[in-house]
Amino acid sequence: MSEQRIIDRDTYRAIKKMSREELQSFLIRYANGLLENDGMTIDLREVEKDLRQIKGIVDKRIAEIMDVIEKHLGV
Repeated sequence: MSEQRIIDRDTYRAIKKMSREELQSFLIRYANGLLENDGMTIDLREVEKDLRQIKGIVDKRIAEIMDVIEKHLGV
């Protein structure tokens, strides 16, 4: 199984040379970037609409599923 690389070699080298303050600033910027999902968004109403297309799932169960999804997304 191949290893997924989170940072490239140049970034790794730059991190090794950073002071504590520079590293802290870098990590905060990186974390903020993760929070923004790199522009990736999910439309919960579209998810709900797609769930409603699945035969055998009633409205009450869809509402429960949406509640779990929203909880994990922090909505």
